[in-house]
Amino acid sequence: MRVIVVGGTGTIGLAVVRALSARHEVVAVGRTRGAVHVDLASPDSIRAMFQAVGRFDAVISAAGQAKFGSLDDLTDADYLFSFSNKLMGQVNLVRIGCQFIADGGSFTLTSGVLSQEPMKGSASISMVNAGLEGFVRAAALELPRGIRVNVVSPPWVTETLVARKMDPSHGMPAASVALAYLASVEGTMTGQTLDPRILGR
Repeated sequence: MRVIVVGGTGTIGLAVVRALSARHEVVAVGRTRGAVHVDLASPDSIRAMFQAVGRFDAVISAAGQAKFGSLDDLTDADYLFSFSNKLMGQVNLVRIGCQFIADGGSFTLTSGVLSQEPMKGSASISMVNAGLEGFVRAAALELPRGIRVNVVSPPWVTETLVARKMDPSHGMPAASVALAYLASVEGTMTGQTLDPRILGR
């Protein structure tokens, strides 16, 4: 298969690229790094990316920015930023990508543990993560040509916790998280939210 990995230069994205590369052709796409670039907040940029890549069988998104902050501090612009980037950016990968993807192809998006396990300061992020999971359940009912869509909800990633000087004992290595994306691409499920902690048991 030929697989596009959006966010393929980030912590999870790099692990996904490594996991896929042994068995598939991978096109790693970054916002500023890599041979092909994309700005998820721009539908025109997303369309240009698909046109530049050409034929493909699957899309994985390990990208999408969202704002963290208290209810008192988050502004309308902060919520709109999260909505435009992490939520609508990934939704548009599916909406626009359907015009280009091969029959029987798949999309795998990324939400996150804060959709179901929120914390103080996560209102904006929890909102868009939960929105992505709802979108995937509904979109799976309508996608044409045997196209599938799933979303991976990663826990805290060990490497990220270490980089932020936080306790890494509650994290999961990026290489283990990447296996959930591999399962989505190579499996037959659709409309599912995949939790790497459960898949890894």
